[in-house]
Amino acid sequence: MRLRILLALLLGLLVWGWTVSAFSIERFPPPEFESEYQRPTFTAPSPRGLNWQAVDALVLAACLGLSSYLILRRRSRPAVVGLMIFSLAYFGFYREGCICAIGAIQNMSLSIFNPGYIVPLSALVFFIVPLAATLFFGRSFCAGVCPFGAVQDLTLLRPVNVPAWLEHSLRYLAYVYLALAVWLSAMGSAFIICKYDPYVGIFRRNANLTMVILGGALLVIGFFVGRPYCRFLCPYGVILRQLSRLSKWRVKITPTDCNQCRLCEDACPYGAIRTPVPAWPAGTYREDKRRLARLLVLLPILVAAGAWLGHNLAPLTARTHATVALAERIFMEESGQATDATDASEAFRASGETIGSLYERAAAIRAGFERGGWFFGGFLGLVLGGKLILLSLRQRQTDYEADRAGCVSCGRCFKYCPKEHERLLTIHGPGGHNGQGRAHSSITSTLSTKSTVEVFPGEKAPYDQ
Repeated sequence: MRLRILLALLLGLLVWGWTVSAFSIERFPPPEFESEYQRPTFTAPSPRGLNWQAVDALVLAACLGLSSYLILRRRSRPAVVGLMIFSLAYFGFYREGCICAIGAIQNMSLSIFNPGYIVPLSALVFFIVPLAATLFFGRSFCAGVCPFGAVQDLTLLRPVNVPAWLEHSLRYLAYVYLALAVWLSAMGSAFIICKYDPYVGIFRRNANLTMVILGGALLVIGFFVGRPYCRFLCPYGVILRQLSRLSKWRVKITPTDCNQCRLCEDACPYGAIRTPVPAWPAGTYREDKRRLARLLVLLPILVAAGAWLGHNLAPLTARTHATVALAERIFMEESGQATDATDASEAFRASGETIGSLYERAAAIRAGFERGGWFFGGFLGLVLGGKLILLSLRQRQTDYEADRAGCVSCGRCFKYCPKEHERLLTIHGPGGHNGQGRAHSSITSTLSTKSTVEVFPGEKAPYDQ
């Protein structure tokens, strides 16, 4: 345990130092210009040729296949950790976080709503391939392929449990982030995921001070809260959560039957273990049905309220578009509210375009933002209402299971399951595999000191040795 803590701290310091060094080291300083010329800031690595894009796609597919095999067949957490380290080194520091499946959401949105934009082949592959893998194997992409998840998983030191009410509340932020990213990218306004993603800034060593502070804060929070970005902010994770509900194969905590030992409940730092749920109590059944009926009536109201709010936010979000911002600046200069000209306004006046034409283009863009605002707010209202309805439902469950949506397939729970140790003991003999036999003996002796375990409130069941 101490060695693991030390390695996690060293990795965190390495990532932090890698970022901070970008502010103090410039290997090849450019010549000094006598004019007031300001160098542009490059926010992305240089584009790669088609052959190298194909290599990236092959590495992605190979890592996805290997991650699925290690989790579902080998059931090996150490092997998954090794794959995490490789993915962090390749997709993170070597490829500098580009192209990534998370940022590809914006490319896809822009290509759908703007026929003139052709989505890059690499963005298309990195967006679709993990989704297809999720439909078959669950969130194996999150387990060992995504470099953002890897840097958080490897630096988790002392995980603490997040209360369920806070978990559900914070998770709503990811839906807001997803909807806003799609809205702005579809309008051609901004790629906010790439612009504000703290881990991309760390990988590229070009983040501004605000993003360095945010990235450092997430790293520190990640020492104690398991994968805070993945659980509460990642917009791609929102899509993977829903697709993983439909996955053909999924992570199973125990290879055979569940003996209700509850050890896996404490092993998962991501709150992804579904505990047994008893039958609906007869005393509260009618009241719970009334609450569900009220929520069903409330759902269209929440959708309408969200759509109205999104429509009213449209004028504010439209200002993020360069054309709208330029039109407002020209209007301020023409009306005397601004006396100095900007580079953008000077370039516009030199272009020969009339001010009326600029205003017409800006008005059309504002109208598009208003239409998008209805969908933006309506989607968030629908998600909020849907979450309230799902939380009010009660589905009977008798065993401890990994939640299809929340489980990131990290494999931490395997070594805590006595049935898993029995399987390893059968395969590798009494000596075990990498000390698993001794761990099995320790767990068995721990369980033997207890006689009962609480399955449902008020119910007791014997341990199944």
